[in-house]
Amino acid sequence: MKMPFIAALAGLSLLNSSVISAQEGNDQTPQHGGVIDTIIQPEPPGLVLGMIQNAPTRTVAGNIYEGLLRYTTDLEPTPQLAESWDVSDDGLTYTFHLRDDVTWHDGEPFTAEDVVFSADVFHRELNPSARAVLQHVETIEAADDHTVVFTLKQPFGPFLLSFEAGTFTMVPEHIYAGTDFRENEANNHPIGTGPFEFESWDRGTVIKLTRNEDYYQDDLPYLDGINWHIIPDGASRAIAYENGTVDVLPYGTVENFDIPRLTAMDNTCVSDKGHEYFSPFAMLWMNNREGPTADKRFRQAVMYAMDREFARDVLWNGMGKVPLGAFGSNARFQNESLSPYDHNPDRARELLDDMGYDGEEVTLLPLPYGETWNRWAEAVQQNLKEVGINVRTEATDVGGWNQRLGDWDFDLAFTYLYQYGDPALGISRTYLSDNIEKGSPWNNVEGYENAEVDDLFARAATAHPDSEREALYHDVQEILQEDVPVGWLLELGFPTIYRCNVKNLITSGVGVNDGFKDAWIDQ
Repeated sequence: MKMPFIAALAGLSLLNSSVISAQEGNDQTPQHGGVIDTIIQPEPPGLVLGMIQNAPTRTVAGNIYEGLLRYTTDLEPTPQLAESWDVSDDGLTYTFHLRDDVTWHDGEPFTAEDVVFSADVFHRELNPSARAVLQHVETIEAADDHTVVFTLKQPFGPFLLSFEAGTFTMVPEHIYAGTDFRENEANNHPIGTGPFEFESWDRGTVIKLTRNEDYYQDDLPYLDGINWHIIPDGASRAIAYENGTVDVLPYGTVENFDIPRLTAMDNTCVSDKGHEYFSPFAMLWMNNREGPTADKRFRQAVMYAMDREFARDVLWNGMGKVPLGAFGSNARFQNESLSPYDHNPDRARELLDDMGYDGEEVTLLPLPYGETWNRWAEAVQQNLKEVGINVRTEATDVGGWNQRLGDWDFDLAFTYLYQYGDPALGISRTYLSDNIEKGSPWNNVEGYENAEVDDLFARAATAHPDSEREALYHDVQEILQEDVPVGWLLELGFPTIYRCNVKNLITSGVGVNDGFKDAWIDQ
């Protein structure tokens, strides 16, 4: 029987799927000028991509920084800072030919040395996502000012999917070399090569980006700037769109229960495109090191206790998918023969009895990204209490959430990570034991260690042909399905809502994270 809180939520309307449509295309001539007012939620902890991997940082700073490549909504690589590339017949050597007309926002030229520094120094030290790729790289060399050669240790199939701006950010060597990266003064005024430059940040109010007048692509960007408004209250964010204060609502900036009302407004378009590259995947971190959560029977019980269909249908307006296991449906090589963790409170109670769970209290950290996440945490808390698990939620802000996870100071905690289309890029990092590193909330935070899983992931990343990769990944999924290192919650469905006179907003597989480059306003 549902508790009163859950019963009340069940009355919310679902978002009519017919309202989700791609309306970015147009046959009109782009117009220059105008500033788009939008929202970022929550306020980012910083704007230096690579150093910070939070979703809000990626959303704002993806318009400041760039990667070597950009990706279509079909995940096909296209030129960005690299105008072309060659791959050797043996799949070991990737040669990137850089544009020769790119400058950093401070006027210094962008060169191959910046690529070598960014990849081989900056990201190896700071970026867990990039490190998962770099472990396959033997050397990175600048053949000349505009040619970079990556030599791999062995073939690595998804290598060309690795160079998106938020994952393989290009940062200026002349700014960061020889410094303490985290304490560098330039972190307060990020310098990239992107279509927009950092102008100002009035903490708690607005982040302003302005047009890069020296951008290397002719006529781009069309906009004069972007104002990212910081509005902590969810109701006020919805009102800001309703009263015309803002023009664009990126994913996650309004509460899900406000979406049906907002999308019914005049001059409002909505799209579910722009998340193909990331494939956002919500998870429940479960501390594998100590306490009840260290017992896989407890973790299995949590999976059976949670009503994930309810979360999708009510809290997420019917958007998204309930995942089968560790691999989302957009990831390659999903093992569809796995036994699902259906909502089964009786089975959860049996597992708890079998392990002798004595009611020891466990803490649950909501993700501090808005009321929807708080409601989800409350729903999960009630699901777990229904089967006899004693749960206490402990809300915190983004900084506190990062700190608690980085210090492994949690029992259960909400998060979502990106799967990046291939398990070697976005999935394995959550489960590899050599990716356990205190201080980061984006690696193997749960502390899961399994030598067989490590071996299977390592072999699958470099196996050839794909049929061999598939067999290895199917094996690893069977082990993970039994061990349940984390709770698999939902493949998230995120709409972007915007005025219909904002044109060409979503033109890549990362959506608004780099879409303002091509956007324009029909004035």
